[in-house]
Amino acid sequence: MSFGNRLGAFGTSSLTSQTSTSQSSTGTLQDLQNDINVPNGPDDSISDLAFSPQADYLSISSWDKKVRIYEINTNTGQTDGRALYEHEGPVLSTRWSLDGTKVISGGADKQVKLFDLSTQQAQTIGIHNDTVKAVRYVECGPTNTQCVVSGSWDKTLKYWDTRQSNPICTINLPERVYAMDSSQKLLVVATAERHLSIINLNSPDKIFKQSMSPLKLQTRSICCYPKGDGFAVGSIEGRCAIQYVDEMQQKQSGFSFKCQRDQQTATKETHIYALNSIAFHPVHGTFVTAGSDGTFSFWDKDAKHRLKGFPALGATIPVVGFNRTGTLFAYAMSYDWSKGHEYNKPDYPNMVRLHACRDEEVKQRAKRK
Repeated sequence: MSFGNRLGAFGTSSLTSQTSTSQSSTGTLQDLQNDINVPNGPDDSISDLAFSPQADYLSISSWDKKVRIYEINTNTGQTDGRALYEHEGPVLSTRWSLDGTKVISGGADKQVKLFDLSTQQAQTIGIHNDTVKAVRYVECGPTNTQCVVSGSWDKTLKYWDTRQSNPICTINLPERVYAMDSSQKLLVVATAERHLSIINLNSPDKIFKQSMSPLKLQTRSICCYPKGDGFAVGSIEGRCAIQYVDEMQQKQSGFSFKCQRDQQTATKETHIYALNSIAFHPVHGTFVTAGSDGTFSFWDKDAKHRLKGFPALGATIPVVGFNRTGTLFAYAMSYDWSKGHEYNKPDYPNMVRLHACRDEEVKQRAKRK
């Protein structure tokens, strides 16, 4: 089925990586003027988005109980809706199978669902006792057995074989799952009360290391490094912490920094916003932060340097992500409820935009000799 049509291209440019001679770390709204809106988007707040690891497909989940799947032509900028399926409640997380043939999702209906693109059929593969906050497709054990892992507000982590209804195993967690991510054999779960559970997927049935977030306030986002040797964690206090699994490497290279902040010149006040989303570039290992202030910035963690930051877009940013080659960056603009229900106005933006990455934004700077 199809639910969308072409919605223009990036002006005269295509959705491919662009180079620029400018090295300014401050971007402008004009730099984003050729970004395009994904057509026929969600009718309610956007909760998550994910690119296929095999092709230029994008899945978007939202509070309107739906998961939408799009195909993107990176040469022309054409974006078409390819599929849509529903949950019985708001959908909070979506990801792809490793072969790019299926989409998984979880939400407030307590269900973990799998959608097959070839058959256009969705099935429930798992059930929790409370809302499913996050899902990931992982490879477990020395034989790299593929399965789905889900984290819930019922304080459990469950692994699912897509061919049976009972979980392969269940791990009890200290609190409700607020964020989760995986890369290679690393799985990190962030729960309420700032707990962090690190799991080595070679031994997926047990917690490898339990720790507390280095950030003082509630965890909002987490993202693993492409190499699987560490992760970045973000909080509601506009801070990001760079963490490594190896304790020696953590002592040498771990740090935290401030982001998602608005310095008021007149009053000298600093307005602090939640860091909603972190995503790592799949090629360069740089990363992006985005949040309730409506801004996003690209960073080089190894150089402890901001590559490029952009001004507020007039709407909170709940989630961002890169495609598999890192040439395309998607950012959602929709209300994250950070200021209460009175700010959820009928004219509030609700869209996903696509941005062609430039080298100056995502590539590590050459080290000075």
